Amino acid sequence: MSFDGIFTRAMTDELNRLLKNGRVAKINQPYANEVILTIRSNRKNHRLLLSAHPQYARIQLTEVPFDNPMQPPQFCMVMRKHLDGAILDRVEQMENDRVIHFYFKSRDELGDIQDVMLVAEIMGRHSNLLLVDEGENKILDLIRHVSISQNSYRTLLPGAPFKAAPNQEKLNPFTAHRDDIIAAMEKSDRPSFEKKIQDVFQGIGRDTAQELAERSKESAADLPEALKEFLSPIEQGELKPTLVAQGRKTFFTPIPYVSLSGEATTYDSLGGLLDAYYGEKAERDRVQQQASDLIQVLKNELDKNRNKLKKIRKELDDTQYAEDYRIKGEVLTAYLHEVKKGQKEITLPNFYDEEQPLTIQLDSQKSPAENAQKLFSRYQKLKSASIHLTEQIRLTENEIQYLDSVMTQLEVASPGEVDEIREELIEEGYLRKRKRKNGKQQKRSQPEKYLSSDGTEILVGKNNRQNDQLTMKTARKTDWWLHAKDIPGSHVIIRSDTPSEETVLEAAHLAGYYSKSRLSSSVPIDVVQVKQVRKPNGAKPGFVIYEGQRTVYVTPAKEVVENLKAD
Repeated sequence: MSFDGIFTRAMTDELNRLLKNGRVAKINQPYANEVILTIRSNRKNHRLLLSAHPQYARIQLTEVPFDNPMQPPQFCMVMRKHLDGAILDRVEQMENDRVIHFYFKSRDELGDIQDVMLVAEIMGRHSNLLLVDEGENKILDLIRHVSISQNSYRTLLPGAPFKAAPNQEKLNPFTAHRDDIIAAMEKSDRPSFEKKIQDVFQGIGRDTAQELAERSKESAADLPEALKEFLSPIEQGELKPTLVAQGRKTFFTPIPYVSLSGEATTYDSLGGLLDAYYGEKAERDRVQQQASDLIQVLKNELDKNRNKLKKIRKELDDTQYAEDYRIKGEVLTAYLHEVKKGQKEITLPNFYDEEQPLTIQLDSQKSPAENAQKLFSRYQKLKSASIHLTEQIRLTENEIQYLDSVMTQLEVASPGEVDEIREELIEEGYLRKRKRKNGKQQKRSQPEKYLSSDGTEILVGKNNRQNDQLTMKTARKTDWWLHAKDIPGSHVIIRSDTPSEETVLEAAHLAGYYSKSRLSSSVPIDVVQVKQVRKPNGAKPGFVIYEGQRTVYVTPAKEVVENLKAD
């Protein structure tokens, strides 16, 4: 389901119930399009997420942790100036639109009461958050500034008069009368019943339209009663937040939808439901945004090294003829007395091949001895090239393996871990060093902690720095080490010298999940004691060699990983 007007109505009720009369204790803006307000209400801190993301715009209470930037953005500073310590008076939805107004009572610099309104407009790529001085009807700031050339209907810039988004001339499903609904449906010229519902009603998403179509059996006469029955639990606050997995698609709804079939999971709150639905999607998107330059650098380096490897291998193939030059040189030397200066070629018996005739090309300008020396020189050059090229292939393959491992780590990294990977690439010379704002040192993240079914601690490195620290310093020699076989992935440590087979398999699930083969089946995982693992001198970050391992096979499952997560 999309975050439509029906879901917005349910969310507004949940926010009023939990946040009304609460005090703003903290304001953060972890990402460009998202703000977190920590509101103290009923002796509990609630974290209100307001997102104007083009794809994941929403409003919800969240339990997901966010990493805040060292330097707060301008919008965050303005929000703190006007809302820090403010009291949330009420939350209102505008009609059945995806627009919510948060009304706050705060004090200005002189201590006078100030009415401030925070407007959240959930409108896809046009989503925005506006902070408005209600008394003067003036925009104080916006999370996204929009020039007049981009929006001729209203000015969305600080200092401009506040003007509400254009209202859709459609029926509000919560207040519309039966006769008006039937007349509007019959008047609509949209091709399908679902489209007619969206054409007639304000704030109805496609999934909700399909639900109403099924409940009314696509009858305009039966639609008013079906709509009343559908809206009743939402109006009464009798919600049952539901997540439905239908093939590769997932849907979230405030109440169970009869039109959706599949594996359903219910949640205690709408906020919990949205955390489950958006959590990983939004985090992957944030990582993509933060790491876009890193990903491009890695792709360029991988392409360059793969092309280099192809070229070196071709050159190495050419060196296979080195022995031919040596044999020709020795045969020619043995029969120098038969060679006359000025000959362009000569055929001699090859004593390395049962006296079979061997034709040797000659330089007519050189003496027989000089021709033999030329063949030996060519042999030595190709032999030396073979040794050099073999080493170059090894180094280039190691480079590709390293770059591939960093790319894999970005696929599973949290937003807070991107900077560590960036620092690693700077240290390795792939990126230029950036000047830190305020000179503050970024705090290093720690490996992920998990607990096996029998309570054994399992640690997972999420980047090469963590992998090196975990394997070479944190782990005891008697602990057990796991890694996906021959593919990039995380180092996994079982903190036990005698782990149960169940613990080993659970740790193997983690090693498979945090590897390049996380979506594959029957992934081979090497298991060995830490004392059998070592890091060669000068090796790239995260690279180790080991011996004496055994291999187990797992099919990584997200559910297993989530169940193992330590509290």
